[in-house]
Amino acid sequence: MFYNDRMTSKDYRIEKDSMGEVRVPADALYGAQTQRAVDNFPVSGLILPRSVIRALGLIKAAAAKANQDLGLIEADMAEAIQAASHEVAKGNHVQHFPVDIFQTGSGTSSNMNANEVIANIASQRLGRKVHPNDHVNMGQSSNDVFPTAIHVSGCLLVTEELLPALEHLADAIHRRSKELSGVVKTGRTHLMDAMPVTLAQELSGWETQVRHGQQRINSALERLVELPIGGTAVGTGINAHPEFGAKVAAHLAAATGVKFKPKENYFEGLSTQDAAVEMSGQLKTVAVSLMKIANDLRWMNSGPLAGLAEIALPPLQPGSSIMPGKVNPVIPESVCMVCAQVIGNDLTITVGGQSGNFQLNVMLPVIAYNLTQSIEILAHVSRLLADQAIAGFTVNQEQINKAIERNPILVTALNAVIGYEKGAEIAKQAYAEGRPIKEVAKEMTNLSDAELDRLLEPLELTRGGIKK
Repeated sequence: MFYNDRMTSKDYRIEKDSMGEVRVPADALYGAQTQRAVDNFPVSGLILPRSVIRALGLIKAAAAKANQDLGLIEADMAEAIQAASHEVAKGNHVQHFPVDIFQTGSGTSSNMNANEVIANIASQRLGRKVHPNDHVNMGQSSNDVFPTAIHVSGCLLVTEELLPALEHLADAIHRRSKELSGVVKTGRTHLMDAMPVTLAQELSGWETQVRHGQQRINSALERLVELPIGGTAVGTGINAHPEFGAKVAAHLAAATGVKFKPKENYFEGLSTQDAAVEMSGQLKTVAVSLMKIANDLRWMNSGPLAGLAEIALPPLQPGSSIMPGKVNPVIPESVCMVCAQVIGNDLTITVGGQSGNFQLNVMLPVIAYNLTQSIEILAHVSRLLADQAIAGFTVNQEQINKAIERNPILVTALNAVIGYEKGAEIAKQAYAEGRPIKEVAKEMTNLSDAELDRLLEPLELTRGGIKK
């Protein structure tokens, strides 16, 4: 929203800051500093994610309560700020957060945006002036507030959305694994036929990937719950009460149920984003896992006539605007695109994390945007993968059995009896003639039917691979 000299006096009001007068939209809850940022950064149209706005509201409420506890602000003003902050945290005023993500690297513009909106609402509640800097921002700096907002928003999204979604996905895979324990299929290495596995074994690998992802994220969460609030401008805590940071963290923990605590070293907390980079790295690992699972599903579903056609994914929508009857694996494709985005976001966050110059990181808003996006889209697509693909695919038993019977690699089971060279000879002839391995082995060895049945029983060849 940009305003020019043709605006009438009804469209705007005049606000002042330390640099002078600014025209601000008449109905805006923000003030001069926010408007300067809107004018200065017409870059992308990408604005602060709702999860980060929520975090800023929660932080400002906790800060007002901490300052009240410490006797630094009147109770009625603190309560008005808290009430206004909670409105912001609930998402009631997101339209009043117009600042572009590609702004000042400290997030000062967005911090002041929050201060101005909250001060305006609190002033209306209180009936007297609440100052955005002196009152709402008391004991704080953008340099500790915005890094804290990254941590708070990331922790809340992980605990409320991503970890439950991954648990849902792992449970869905586990249920299907139990249902499909007796289904033996051709294993594949290098996309080529290999020794048989059960579908349950294949799915158990997926489940373990997801559960390891949960563990990795929980490990990174141990650092992300540490908050740099209280470090103020450079880490020394200037203008903040010595107990301020600990009290804010305690109030945030009480409000959210997340075990937030103050950073042990504020200089590390302000100058680096190592915890966010670490979390992003674990999100990237989860994305790699989900892409592997999604691509396995795509291959298994391929066909229905000229592909593997081992399974059929639920038909969700027509697959072509020109080819009638075509149905595509749309959910796995969506998963793969999300994973590609998360992997790309991780590179942006990595570059952002490198941009801690002396006492401050100066790519905070773009780190916030990419980290929260990665968490949110991974959570959403994990549930889609569970509910729209894993839970409902059906097995083409006839196709699977046909492939198993003609798999020349089954001869591997005879190695200990007939030797590798003889086995290779049998496999080549079976493949060349398109005949079952058992049939060719009977002709080329002295093994009895009973011995061949025992040695080449596909289900017996799948034993092992999972340690209880």
